[in-house]
Amino acid sequence: MELTSENYYSQEANKEFMSVSQYKDFIKCESTAMAKLSGKYSDMKHEALLIGSYVHAAIEGEDAFESFKKDNPEIYTAKKELKACFKAADNMIDSILSDDLCQTVLVGDKEVILTADMFGTMWKAKIDVLSRENGRITDLKTVKGIREKYWNGNKYVSFIQMYQYDVQMAVYAEIERLSGEMKFEYLEPTILAVSKEEVPDKEIIWFDEPLIHEKLKEVELNMPRILDVKFGNVTPSECGRCNYCKSKKRLASMTHYLDLLEVI
Repeated sequence: MELTSENYYSQEANKEFMSVSQYKDFIKCESTAMAKLSGKYSDMKHEALLIGSYVHAAIEGEDAFESFKKDNPEIYTAKKELKACFKAADNMIDSILSDDLCQTVLVGDKEVILTADMFGTMWKAKIDVLSRENGRITDLKTVKGIREKYWNGNKYVSFIQMYQYDVQMAVYAEIERLSGEMKFEYLEPTILAVSKEEVPDKEIIWFDEPLIHEKLKEVELNMPRILDVKFGNVTPSECGRCNYCKSKKRLASMTHYLDLLEVI
């Protein structure tokens, strides 16, 4: 299958290719991941994700930005005015575009689709900004707060670890290495993060090669189980907590009040 911008997110593409988002779905809940692949379930379209797409489109270029606004009328009020949260997103865009270093890491080809054979299956990736000439991959992230702390069940972590963006950047670097022209062993993975605060904060975050190797090993160890589930060799497990699992939940017993808090 030849991937294009039109079919990249299609069911057919997701069945044929593994991606970071699909990988993360399987890690979170195998049952939900399989329901998505079969078309039985899709994530709710949250406004926060739409804001991220709005900022992405603006950074990609004027044509992409105008196309996004045309294709997403829900960003406007009944009076055809931009909703307040998207006006705030304009501040995020201005914050990025007015910064020289941000501009530097945004130089390159936009929304580049790459594929590679890794860990027993074909992978796909869509790179926000690919600059082989400058030895860099850049991914744009819109976040609640760049230095927010998140409890992952064991300890407090940054948004990078919470949403497995370290895994994403390692996989992107490896896919590019396998499909690229090998001017560098790895292109430097960077995240350009901008916050949704009243006054947007921003940082350019880089990742080193030891981290890439560590996360790739982690992915490699998880892939046999994921592929067994994806291709129907074993029954997917349920996490019991995600929206899909909650939608199927049927009570068989009562719960003691002390069991509501899990042991940490």
